[in-house]
Amino acid sequence: MRAQIQKVPQIVELLKKKTVGLQHFKPTSSVCVLEEKDAAEAASCPHAASRAHSLDAMPGPTNFPVFGSLVELLRKGGLRRQHEALIDYHKKFGKIFRMKLGSFESVHIGAPCLLEALYRKEGNYPQRLEIKPWKAYRDLRDEAYGLLILEGKEWQRVRSVFQQKLMKPTEVVKLDGKINEVLMDLVGRIGKINVNGRIEDLYFELNKWSFETICLVLYDKRFGLLQEEVNEEAMNFITAVKTVSGLAVILLAGTTSQFTRFTSAAQPKVYIDRKLKRNAVRAPDDLIGDILHHSSLSKKELYAAITELQIGGVETTANSMLWFIFNLSRNPGAQRKLLQEIRAVVPLDQDPCGEHLKSMPYLKACLKESMRLSPSVPFTSRTLDKDTVLGDYAIPKGTVLMINTHALGSNEEYFEDSKQFRPERWLRENSTINAFTHVPFGIGKRMCIGRRLAELQLQLAMCWLIRDFEIVATDNEPLDVIHSGLLVPKRELPVAFIRR
Repeated sequence: MRAQIQKVPQIVELLKKKTVGLQHFKPTSSVCVLEEKDAAEAASCPHAASRAHSLDAMPGPTNFPVFGSLVELLRKGGLRRQHEALIDYHKKFGKIFRMKLGSFESVHIGAPCLLEALYRKEGNYPQRLEIKPWKAYRDLRDEAYGLLILEGKEWQRVRSVFQQKLMKPTEVVKLDGKINEVLMDLVGRIGKINVNGRIEDLYFELNKWSFETICLVLYDKRFGLLQEEVNEEAMNFITAVKTVSGLAVILLAGTTSQFTRFTSAAQPKVYIDRKLKRNAVRAPDDLIGDILHHSSLSKKELYAAITELQIGGVETTANSMLWFIFNLSRNPGAQRKLLQEIRAVVPLDQDPCGEHLKSMPYLKACLKESMRLSPSVPFTSRTLDKDTVLGDYAIPKGTVLMINTHALGSNEEYFEDSKQFRPERWLRENSTINAFTHVPFGIGKRMCIGRRLAELQLQLAMCWLIRDFEIVATDNEPLDVIHSGLLVPKRELPVAFIRR
């Protein structure tokens, strides 16, 4: 199975050799809503002008003919280093700047007051970047659109159905039993396969954990990915889904026939149908059954939305967990404090559950701090659906906005000692942090629909791991980070798991 999944980068390189216009390289991350109570705390923008300037007056890196700022970005390390380049550009050009890569132009935002202004001026149906190859693929197969490409009232209709189940903490917490079932296997596997505490290809193991969890939640089916022997059905399914989620470039290659070849095995229709047929009487944690039976969604619409939910949620959650583990390994004091909280809240004869998390503020602070310091996604995007004034500038409808979350989290103006892992900064009694400086799931109505589920998975997973293992750093050398859709370490994570 590992060999099949590791073929994915080879496919990427093959497709990169094809002619792909720069205009196709558009970020596609959704953005997420802030809590209403947090939004109310945000300060008014000191950068707002009494008379807005035009977009042409906005500063930014050198815009060469044809290539725009691509040449300059390549000198800074290219697209794999763009998260670092964006931090430098904000230092040089300020809270908002303009950049053009080939024919793709965008406006970059790196100030909480500007994000608040965007949040408050957002329309009823926020737009995201159009992904034409994905639309063409769905049309070719006569399939419905999911939340990734739906717009307007149709997007809102489908969105509202999933939001009722996935964005309410009281609903999501019902899934803790399924999440724990997989976590029990993960902890057992870590204890079994480690060599002197080290796990070969930890990221691969976390991807299997994340995949197994989302499949159990969505289809009520175990694939056995954390067992020693994995059957062919599971191997084919995870390989296909991993390929689709990791190969955004396939969508950009220009033809749907190539994409069809890689995605045919990744369709969850058969698993959804089996689940609905098997579960005539629905359990409280029957996510799909509830959505289908309590809404007007057709099966086609359900297939589309579930496909995108699965593809979008596996690696992002695994990546966040990877960085969570790394940051705690480098900060043993915070890890000891977290262990004390876990032991104080969770009785010895019980497993951590959703109810326990309500009494774990330090755990939640650790996760926030990890996502600030090491975000999986360094920026999210939005397309303006109307002319909008942000700060000093009048920005026209149709402009692509990039919300640079990594740059916000690295800014000393908003986070003192920003390179330090300090969960205490998030504890409510001490926190003076502006809510709009920390938006790992983005802002606005077009939120990341899996936010609550991902947080529940990550918090429970860390409870299980810290309770059973001490996570130690095997070296303290700097860890180089590169951008490949998500931020990933350039070398194997230097951590070990020592049984307590």
